[in-house]
Amino acid sequence: MVKPTATAILAAAVLAGCAMPYSPVPVATNFPNSGQEKLQAAAHWDIIANDLERKLADSLRKQPPRPVYLAEPASAGSAFQRALHASLVSALVNDGFTVSRSPAGSLKVDVDVQAVTFAENRTQYRYAGGPVALATGLWVLSDIDPATGIVAAAGGHDLYRYHTSIFAPGDTPKTELIVTVSVGDQFRYFARTTSAYYVADADRALYGIKDEPKDAQLTKVFKVRGDR
Repeated sequence: MVKPTATAILAAAVLAGCAMPYSPVPVATNFPNSGQEKLQAAAHWDIIANDLERKLADSLRKQPPRPVYLAEPASAGSAFQRALHASLVSALVNDGFTVSRSPAGSLKVDVDVQAVTFAENRTQYRYAGGPVALATGLWVLSDIDPATGIVAAAGGHDLYRYHTSIFAPGDTPKTELIVTVSVGDQFRYFARTTSAYYVADADRALYGIKDEPKDAQLTKVFKVRGDR
């Protein structure tokens, strides 16, 4: 009975490995692993503003020098939009660009912030391989500074946290921001960059995202005969 069973299992494996040559729709596949920063503090806003400015600067320096102008965000703009505007102005000035207070004769810098909300039950993935991190962590920490005795003092949990600190805590947020900054005039763009970031779901209000009250009740109106 062993041989027929093994043959059946092998045949099933072979059949499972054969993909159909045609499909009515594209087959869903995953992208290669990548990282995406999670905004969790006002200091992070300044960091991304400087990063966006550096990406724009490379393109702007290839053009004849002209002042740039950033329109003030609307009074109803989010805390993030106001802070990003201020940080971008500072970054441009500190990098040697002339930032004008008037749009006349200047290249216009446009900042577009798009908030995207995914389903709350989106797929969750976590860092795995704790035992490996612990094993290598002993050697890495020992090599960094053997005189401090950190290996002897630190517990396994601290070593694990040391090596996984690059990963943001908590669930994968349902909220993401797409930030696009472009520089141009009425005829063309001279520089443009787009970046995406995770946003802590508890901080959605800082980005101008309004949530419906969870206890909001839906009201249904029925019309009966005799109503006018």
